[in-house]
Amino acid sequence: MDNRRTRVRFAPSPTGPLHIGGVRTALYNYLFAGKQGGDLILRIEDTDTQRFVPGAEAYIVETFRWLNIPFDEGPGLGGSYGPYRQSERKPVYRRYVQQLLETEKAYYAFDTPEELEAKRAAVANFQYDASTRMQMRNSLTMSGEETRRRLEEGTGYVVRFRVEEGELIRVNDLVRGEVTVHSSVLDDKVLYKSSDGLPTYHLANVVDDRLMEITHVIRGEEWLPSAPLHVLLYRALGWEASMPQFAHLPLLLKPDGNGKLSKRDGDRLGFPVFPLAWSDDKGSEPSPGFREQGFLYEALLNFLALTGWNPGDDREILSRDEMMQCFDLAHCSKNGARFDYEKGKWFNHQYLRAKDNKALAELFLPLLKARGLEAEAEYVEKVVGLVKERAGSINELWEHGAFFFAPPDGYDEKTVKKRWKETSPQQLSELARVLASCERFDALSTEQTVKEWMESRAYAPGVILNALRLALTGEGKGPHLFDMTALLGREETLRRIHRAIEQLP
Repeated sequence: MDNRRTRVRFAPSPTGPLHIGGVRTALYNYLFAGKQGGDLILRIEDTDTQRFVPGAEAYIVETFRWLNIPFDEGPGLGGSYGPYRQSERKPVYRRYVQQLLETEKAYYAFDTPEELEAKRAAVANFQYDASTRMQMRNSLTMSGEETRRRLEEGTGYVVRFRVEEGELIRVNDLVRGEVTVHSSVLDDKVLYKSSDGLPTYHLANVVDDRLMEITHVIRGEEWLPSAPLHVLLYRALGWEASMPQFAHLPLLLKPDGNGKLSKRDGDRLGFPVFPLAWSDDKGSEPSPGFREQGFLYEALLNFLALTGWNPGDDREILSRDEMMQCFDLAHCSKNGARFDYEKGKWFNHQYLRAKDNKALAELFLPLLKARGLEAEAEYVEKVVGLVKERAGSINELWEHGAFFFAPPDGYDEKTVKKRWKETSPQQLSELARVLASCERFDALSTEQTVKEWMESRAYAPGVILNALRLALTGEGKGPHLFDMTALLGREETLRRIHRAIEQLP
């Protein structure tokens, strides 16, 4: 294009929770703007008043706060190109609607919903276009006087874009190359509705992208069919020279079968498709979110970035800066990208293992508080440090480390049958006396003392240590045994041993 500063936008509609595919689109815009040293704009496309959902905009804002994706301009952020909610820009759109009407690039249409429905029922594959518009009730088939009369009387209308016949429209897409469409397949789209005084998506997008000086429109593949119409609108408004470059990203596909990833797929296969949990006001079951499932935002971004894009080599773990440095739209797939939740869990595990214990403990503490438990921060840091190698999420830290905060309320039946022998009560009673007499209770010293005791008594280590693990955790798994005893402390370790001796047969 030209030497203008790069400006991209993410423009969600507040019609419900943000789909994870939308998060990926926002991420690609962010990486692209960052690499180019440009600006990222958040624009709320709330012109569809019928589908507006209270709370959806706040959900969008909270999503990007959690993901740590900063916008340069947008609602609540300010900027020189606002307002950034389309519902607040009515006078702007009305001005360009009028321009299109005056230059005969658009026209008034007074067809009622019932008339349109009857036409669709009577004509197979009916399309309101150059071949049918002269059969309809609009300002092209009416006299100027009748059109004015209807407008003065307040008759409901829409403004339709006038698509001319016989034109070949070329869209140069940064992901897909040149896309060619014949104008005969396009209908005369509605641009404006008198019922609410708001434009439709098509006009609002073109006007806002032009006035906000957007240089690149990076959006999902589902919007590709609208690109030819937007090209025609730019021409009709005299803006072709400043038209942004388009890039249409591959769809996120369901893990199995064909088709776009949907909430139903997530419900069916047991994973979230929203970044945050979502509850509507209709009393339906809350939908899970990646945050509430214990995902680290860094892992989610890394996973999403590589679902439909590659850095040009075989790297998988990439920091945000590394992704930004090598981001190139030419490396985006042209085909749909299959959503592999198991791979997402793998990313989360890698990031969890690498994360600083103090930072991890801060994320884990709310889970403790939700269960009515409290612990010193230093103790929690040590716990997460021991169990994070086994955990795939923040939530699984609890699953693997719950016994550090409360003694087991029962013992796993299968482990009892396998690990608790006839000799276990007597042997653990001896072990308790050995542990009580240990001069030091750190992991290394305790392990050495117990090892020497087992050797002196010719006890099988597996029998003793498996029974001890069962007594401490209530099951047959957990971190290194003597790391556990050191963290639990002498008093709690002995208490759990005696409790197991009393309760187990």
